[in-house]
Amino acid sequence: MNKKFSVVIAGGGSTYTPEIILMLLDNIDKLPLRCIKLYDNDEDRQNKLAKACEILVKEKDPSIAFIATTDPAVAYTDVDFCLAHIRVGKLAMREKDEKISLKHGVVGQETCGPGGIAYGMRSIAGVLENIDYMEKYSPDCWMLNYSNPASIVAEATRRLRPHARIINICDMPIGLENSYAQILGKRDRKELDIRYFGLNHFGWYTSIKDKEGNELLPKLIQHQLQFGNCPEHIEDGNYTDASWRDTAMKVKDLVKLDPTTTPNSYLQYYLYGDDMVAHADPNYTRANQVMDGREKRVFGECERIAKAGTAKGTSLQIGIHANFIVDLATALAFNTHERMLLIVENNGAIENFDKDAMVEIPCIVGKDGYEPLSIGKIPTFQKGLMEQQVAVEKLVVDAWIEHSYLKLWQALTLSKTVPSANVAKELLDDLIDANKGYWPELK
Repeated sequence: MNKKFSVVIAGGGSTYTPEIILMLLDNIDKLPLRCIKLYDNDEDRQNKLAKACEILVKEKDPSIAFIATTDPAVAYTDVDFCLAHIRVGKLAMREKDEKISLKHGVVGQETCGPGGIAYGMRSIAGVLENIDYMEKYSPDCWMLNYSNPASIVAEATRRLRPHARIINICDMPIGLENSYAQILGKRDRKELDIRYFGLNHFGWYTSIKDKEGNELLPKLIQHQLQFGNCPEHIEDGNYTDASWRDTAMKVKDLVKLDPTTTPNSYLQYYLYGDDMVAHADPNYTRANQVMDGREKRVFGECERIAKAGTAKGTSLQIGIHANFIVDLATALAFNTHERMLLIVENNGAIENFDKDAMVEIPCIVGKDGYEPLSIGKIPTFQKGLMEQQVAVEKLVVDAWIEHSYLKLWQALTLSKTVPSANVAKELLDDLIDANKGYWPELK
């Protein structure tokens, strides 16, 4: 294991960037590094983090080069992995997505429903641009893409960059699996072997076994019917705020719809949209919470580190999702054949589902990429929901490619979160006004 790797973080101004750097540094024995680069097209935002990130790197291992840049040639030249988490329009546009949706009585969420569709229309061009930079300057690089909304981005890259070395991923199942491990008395998710199928933010666990092969899913479901994804004593839960606790509790209702599987908690937005709207504040959405909470906290701590010249005693912590990224990069670099949930073309893995749908399923990962595991046939309830949602995602990408107002209206109309074509049209017209300069001009 003599090789050392170079990594570029695309979306270097994200408040998640310090977490990812901390995870990379915590795993340099597993994934040795020679260079960490930050790349963002917003220099001012990236600069709020860059000095602190440089200090984190130098204090851990001064032999690792550190670069923060807005020049794609500098960013993408001589890199082995691109960790992409871009947010086109930043949180200001997320706030508009959420509040426009709620104005029309529809779920206001960044990846689900109208908010996810609007975000997807903004994200496609940015992700494609970064793929093109990567292929121009480092054609052997792997892009580990967790830019949201992941399903729409994955469908766009499948169609528009079919040969790109990109793997689309999401950290949400990792957080869920850590909750399951806590509920089941395990140290962490790596003590569990899981079976799962679905779309991104839209899936179900069908098996959760321990390393001895004992099936733990029935025990988990019985717990969820009483407590959701919360521990029996709710004060033991690791919740950063009340909204995450509420999400964990809502799983009680989701499980009742099919008590043979355990669901991704994002299904609350599709299956209980009326509850989500009723409990939302249309004047202060999740985007506002993040701007007033996480964003101020991370930027403030990075400013403190930069002024102090040391990261000693920092409150910055390794993120759960960063752990998954390191595991994936390690599997690609060293052919570990680890089993991981990825967003991939179905191609028969789910036997009774569209071959070209981008599904989220377990895959074996090695130096040549990934090999999806066979899922078999899925039940009618889940299949019907997935077919509707896949059609939405395909129509969004159609609309982006064709600059089609009609296709995007159809996508919104078909979304399970939107009650009628009338509401869909009103939403679309408001979203077009809000997204001028970000979306293609629709005809």
